[in-house]
This record gives sequence, C-alpha cells and structure tokens, in this order.
Amino acid sequence: MQRILAVDDDKDILEILQLILEDSGYEVETLADGHGLFEKINQCRPNLILLDVMLGNMDGRELCHEVKAKKTTRDIPVIMLSASHYVNRNNLHTNGYPDDFISKPFDIEVLLSSIQRQLAA
Repeated sequence: MQRILAVDDDKDILEILQLILEDSGYEVETLADGHGLFEKINQCRPNLILLDVMLGNMDGRELCHEVKAKKTTRDIPVIMLSASHYVNRNNLHTNGYPDDFISKPFDIEVLLSSIQRQLAA
C-alpha cells in the first residue's frame, strides 16, 4: 500500500485529505506543521508528500527545497497545495521545486490524478 504524508496547518484540510486518500486506498500520515518534518519522514517513509505552502510560521516552499536537497529524501514526490500562492509550473522539475502544484480549494479528481501520476513516475 502506498503511503502519503499530508502536511497542513489547517486541521480540517488534514481530516478531509485523510478521508479522501484512505477511501482511495492509500495509507495516510498527517503533520499539522513543518516542525519535525524530517523525523516524520524517517518514521513513516512516505511514497509521496502533500505539502501546504503556508504552514503558520513556516514556508512550505523552503521545506520542499530542503526535501529535494537531501540525498535521502530528494526522490520523494512533493505536491504542494495552496489557496494563495502560485508556483511557476515551468520550474516544477528544477532542483528544489515541487513535482506538482494544486490550488485550493482542490478538485478531488485532480488531486487523485496528480497523486497517481507522481507515484507512477
């Protein structure tokens, strides 16, 4: 079973993501902020990370860059989610950038398609 780590400071979004993803057959771990991200990655060994851009006092884009910079985590696909920030899709496959970006509110089918595409890559 594929494991997804969802990181968002909005607990309602985390609950929705967990319900949708578990209903779609994924194992889901959640994290309510970016603190302890790498410990959580080491603990649950996700196949994919869903990462919010704005995490309270942390910037998800910086966390994504850190994930992509580390040899042990750089191959984990990262899909960034945000209601208020745009990630230039032309730069998605450059070092440090997410593998995909989905705007909030997200369409469930778009989210699931992106996840399937990234896990198959």
